[in-house]
Amino acid sequence: MRFRAKIVDIGCLNHFTRVINTIAKLAKTCTLRLTTDKLYFILSDKVANGGVSMWCELSQGNFFDEFQMEGVAAESNEIYLELAPENLSRALKTAQNAKAVKVKLTNKHCPCLTVAVELPSLSSNSRVVTHDIPVGVIPRKLWSDFREPRVPDFDVSIYLPVLKTMKSVVERMKNLSNTIVIEANLNGEMNLKIETDLVCVTTHFKDLGNPPLVSEDGSQFSAQERDPESMAEARIDIKKLLQLLAGQQVNPTKALCSIVSKRIVHFILLHEDVSLQYFIPALA
Repeated sequence: MRFRAKIVDIGCLNHFTRVINTIAKLAKTCTLRLTTDKLYFILSDKVANGGVSMWCELSQGNFFDEFQMEGVAAESNEIYLELAPENLSRALKTAQNAKAVKVKLTNKHCPCLTVAVELPSLSSNSRVVTHDIPVGVIPRKLWSDFREPRVPDFDVSIYLPVLKTMKSVVERMKNLSNTIVIEANLNGEMNLKIETDLVCVTTHFKDLGNPPLVSEDGSQFSAQERDPESMAEARIDIKKLLQLLAGQQVNPTKALCSIVSKRIVHFILLHEDVSLQYFIPALA
């Protein structure tokens, strides 16, 4: 299997760096899945263990000037690697004003993603800084563990308020409690609340708007069976929510939150060429 890619456009490079920085804030290790037209960063902590899951999808054509890969076999033309996104983030920090960045799958004592950063220099020779990031190659028999998470039918889906505002609210609440209740209804209202023996604090957001509901088979269904005023709610770990809000460097054009009452909160952040899904399981 082979993989090599190159970014020359500085705007694309900065955007790619922001995506990687965001992922590094959300996951210590994750799986990088490469296909001919997309890159996926996947974190599938088993929800049974109270873990979060993440699914981030990028179209390679919007980032890379060159992109070549050969998967493990013709009929499964994909590569799955395990890596620490923080290492990739650190390598890209040296590429702030690079002329080009090349990424390549190499084998140096162990499999590596080698990031070669070509820096401008005053003489005619350019300087190249190379980072070897160790990766684990995930065997094909385990690939099924990294499928896109199935999205259950939600009770409520709602557009999020400005993430910066939400972050500052959650940051203040974090000092009072380890858990937070998110509730929302089909009237565009969302509340963030914490309840402890000593204090009960609620922040209300309204007029957020609700996206049209689509069922699993793709048909739109009306939420008439649900009272638009009634709240769906889930109590989640406040640190996990803050991790998502604080790690954001992609500035999504659309941010949604969907709730399956008392089971899971699903966030989806969309930016032209990146979609990030993040699932936080509800606490009992």
